[in-house]
Amino acid sequence: MNESDSIVIIPTYNEKENIEKIIRAIFALEKSFHILIVDDGSPDGTATIVKGLMATEFADRLFILERSGKQGLGTAYITGFKWALERTYDYIFEMDADFSHDPNDLPRLYAACADENYDLAIGSRYVSGVNVVNWPMGRVLMSYFASKYVRFITGFQVHDTTAGFKCYRRRVLQTIELDKIRFKGYAFQIEMKFTAYKIGFKIKEVPVIFVNRREGTSKMSSGIFGEAFFGVMRLRWDGWTRKYPKIV
Repeated sequence: MNESDSIVIIPTYNEKENIEKIIRAIFALEKSFHILIVDDGSPDGTATIVKGLMATEFADRLFILERSGKQGLGTAYITGFKWALERTYDYIFEMDADFSHDPNDLPRLYAACADENYDLAIGSRYVSGVNVVNWPMGRVLMSYFASKYVRFITGFQVHDTTAGFKCYRRRVLQTIELDKIRFKGYAFQIEMKFTAYKIGFKIKEVPVIFVNRREGTSKMSSGIFGEAFFGVMRLRWDGWTRKYPKIV
């Protein structure tokens, strides 16, 4: 049995071009990670590729949850979080399948939590300038100023509030009331960070370089940005009125 204290959760929808490559890249790291794929009924056969790898090579460290239809990024992660918390993992990661997040940065996020004792490590595109490669300028500006907007409205001093490359210590996800997380897209990423901050967890931004996907199709939409824009106002209101849980 290949043991690990860490699980990398990767949501997928139509990622057949990337999925085997990202799995092999993670398993090639010196640090041992397990991987959980949460697939939303990809019609391109993404899940079939994963199950083939499980059957032939990685049965003890690659896992999959299959859901019917696209149910949203946030619900995919929450499903994965609950699965991980039912097991013994101490460090739970979020990561994209398309190599926009470099697998070689996983040990750096791990070290921030395991060695430096932070509760949440964020792979940040903006903590040391703008570290984005091959994105259209309009999208870079939209993402960058979205994080500025979140900081302005909420007072939450994280530079990359919409980042989706993260490591949580187990107790963070045990403490956050996952069933009360309301958003599904970009706002999900903001809400999880903001909630961890309001509870009082220690957060570190680890600088990373974000590279736009080379293969497959982006899942971004104007609706995702709209949810984030109006969701931030709701989070600010929650920050004033909501009673947050205490650290476990």
